[in-house]
Amino acid sequence: MQGTEGMFQILLRHNPTHWRREVLPQSDISLMLAGHTHAMQGILFGHSLSELIYPEWKGMYYEGNRALYVNIGIGYVGLPFRFGAWPEVTVLTLVSMPD
Repeated sequence: MQGTEGMFQILLRHNPTHWRREVLPQSDISLMLAGHTHAMQGILFGHSLSELIYPEWKGMYYEGNRALYVNIGIGYVGLPFRFGAWPEVTVLTLVSMPD
């Protein structure tokens, strides 16, 4: 992060739990992108067992003017299936906000 002070910073980190545990309290990073949860390969009625382990498991989360986006990915772990947690490829558009 050296040399990026005062700049818009994006962090790509595998595990979204690092956002609350390390990124928010120890940095000024504006946006963190993560994956890891795969929504436990299952979403039913908008919920997943991932919610029991990960406070941020899918989608965009905000803390003030800082954000985390968790992508549920395209693969699987262990069993070769996904139920309701369809593969996701995310396109984010960053726009400059007036001061």
